[in-house]
Amino acid sequence: MAKIKVMSENLANKIAAGEVVEKCASVVKELVENSIDAHATSIKVDLIDGGLKEIKVTDDGIGMEHDDALLSFQRHATSKLTKEDDLFFINTLGFRGEALPSIASVSDVDLITCATQIGTHLHIKGGKLEIDEPSDSRKGTIISVYNLFYNTPARLKYLKSEQYELANTVSYIEKLALSYPNIQFELTNNDKTLTKTSGSNSLLKTIHEIYGLSVSSNMLEVKASIDDYDMEGYICKPAILKSNRNHMITIVNGRVVKNNDLNRAINDAYYTYKPDIKYPIVVLKFETDPTLIDVNIHPTKQDIKLSKVEELYKMIVDTIKTKLYQELLIPNALKEEQKSQISLPTSMVKNEIVEKKVVEKEPKREEYQAELDLSVQEEDTPYDEPKDIIINNEFKKLVLYPVGLALGTYIIAQNEEGIYLIDQHAAQERINYDKYLKALKEKEITTVAPLFPINIELNTSDFLTIKEHLDILTNMGFVIEEFGLNTYTIKEHPTWLKEGYEEESIHKIFDTIISIGSRFDPVKFNEHIAITLACKMSIKANTRISTEAQEEILNELVNTDNPYNCPHGRPTIIKFSVYDLEKMFKRAMN
Repeated sequence: MAKIKVMSENLANKIAAGEVVEKCASVVKELVENSIDAHATSIKVDLIDGGLKEIKVTDDGIGMEHDDALLSFQRHATSKLTKEDDLFFINTLGFRGEALPSIASVSDVDLITCATQIGTHLHIKGGKLEIDEPSDSRKGTIISVYNLFYNTPARLKYLKSEQYELANTVSYIEKLALSYPNIQFELTNNDKTLTKTSGSNSLLKTIHEIYGLSVSSNMLEVKASIDDYDMEGYICKPAILKSNRNHMITIVNGRVVKNNDLNRAINDAYYTYKPDIKYPIVVLKFETDPTLIDVNIHPTKQDIKLSKVEELYKMIVDTIKTKLYQELLIPNALKEEQKSQISLPTSMVKNEIVEKKVVEKEPKREEYQAELDLSVQEEDTPYDEPKDIIINNEFKKLVLYPVGLALGTYIIAQNEEGIYLIDQHAAQERINYDKYLKALKEKEITTVAPLFPINIELNTSDFLTIKEHLDILTNMGFVIEEFGLNTYTIKEHPTWLKEGYEEESIHKIFDTIISIGSRFDPVKFNEHIAITLACKMSIKANTRISTEAQEEILNELVNTDNPYNCPHGRPTIIKFSVYDLEKMFKRAMN
């Protein structure tokens, strides 16, 4: 008797549901993407209890005829692929034909759809058709999903709380709204509207509708093209950063994706503009030939493979770094006052955005910051600054006069525009970082012999690691020899080591070499050395310095490439404009 048997269609669909439908947000994703593929201009998602009880999606798309509606619940039935070659030219969000039958096999599904004059009403429970009747002629589709996983207890118990499921759904709808600013999106939970966009086809306005004025007024537009990729979108100023990667939104050919290479390029572009534990808000859209990407590597289609990654990486990093360099990035001390001074684009004013409503809503959305993170966690790698980057000259025109030192840490300076607070440690850290990085890149190295050789004693494993990488130290200008057991003696060292701190600096360089081991990258190594030495050799907080020393820091800071942030991404300078001060002291009343 044969042991191998073909499983039933319903069982196959339940198994497929485990890959396609993981949570409520997965159901919403599949249904809404079908609406987008159906050319809908308005999509409404209504949830009950975060989708645990009901998910309802209403659109005004092209709808389906009766026979197509029935076929749509058959596994691998799709209108988006007709032959094998179509798999290499995918221009739709869905194409496998697995979503609807998978969802229907583990829930109650009610479908009302119409493409012409007579609509179709279908009700499917657990994969079995129970109702098939005509319906009204409203063009478009209404699909409702009830009691998700009611017949698969093993899956049901892994559904999380209402707030968790809701957070994931809100996050994904926001990303889709940013992907398609030409479509009206509305998301409600228990009849309360959580997300609503106007479908104005303005990406900046959609960012405003989702994130609020405090974010939209701090976004910078970027555009770039190379032979195989076109990129456009918005990046945030370093003043508004988030604690997770969930707001680094990348869209390829209309599809919200997570991709290591894209996330790494964005993160590298912000290197030294932000702390390592903070991440920017970006919305970047990429258009490319469908043959250069592979979206068929995961059932959820959220991860993709990209061709010509190196060229794409360079375009992203160069474009973002250039834009940040072109902008004056001194954060204003009074964010709320700053909001009132922002002039929104004319298009946003014409469309009559109700700003108050959006701004009031914005603080609440932190509850819904998704535990769904569509980006992939990866190791952050510094990027070497492009040689032809446009250096911002606006800051260099500022003439700042020091007038005092607050708390032994903050230099108080002023000019005709207002008052500036400069963190003396962060500012000098930036100055030293530029000096060290420049010295490390120099081809001609000047060395000096210490009066007494410097001996560095290590444990055996560290000694052997340094021995393996002696060429790194030699290329930096060190003349180094073995001296006794597990000890090196430094007979010459580069002149850029800070006088009086040579031994401490050499220890830091040794520690860096030991930490990287076999993963040596000259660019990353130079960056790490420059940052480490800059931090250790800079004046500390709570240290009183003279007016002359303050002037020297200000004069050197304005001549650095990025005077706005220390190498760790913290701001070096904050501004109180004259208007800010007059508002605080009620001299200006409007």
